[in-house]
Amino acid sequence: MDFKQIQELIKMINKSNISELSIEQDQFKITIKQKESEVQQIVTVPAVTAVQPVAMAPQPAAAPAPAAAAPAAAAAPVNTNLVTIKSPMIGTFYRSAGPDKAAFVSVGDDVAPGKVVCIIEAMKLFNEIESEVGGKIVKVLVDDASPVEYDQPLFLVEP
Repeated sequence: MDFKQIQELIKMINKSNISELSIEQDQFKITIKQKESEVQQIVTVPAVTAVQPVAMAPQPAAAPAPAAAAPAAAAAPVNTNLVTIKSPMIGTFYRSAGPDKAAFVSVGDDVAPGKVVCIIEAMKLFNEIESEVGGKIVKVLVDDASPVEYDQPLFLVEP
């Protein structure tokens, strides 16, 4: 690996959410780590998404909006036992390994801890996302080939 390739790797790591990369080739080994402060900046992304519901809060002052909020409140207790599988990174969500392949999981499928439920592409790297819980998929919350944010809910699972 030459110096120019190493520089390109560093640029790619700086632009991604990867915290550490190690490469070994023959008698050559390199490890590139990002500063911790950059990881903290990524964590602030969910705070920006939390601002959007606050912006919507003044709208329920209209008469029809409280009527719409009541059914949503009634549906909430039904879903209290569901577990959410969230995105561990920013990227593009894919339900299958390819356009002509079957989805990893669908509504009604059983999942076990460690089972691949989707792929998230980040910086041309395809990351398999595994379930951390066992149960049955109740709902898929993201459309295929859609962008996702860090900590965004992807699936609802009934344990």
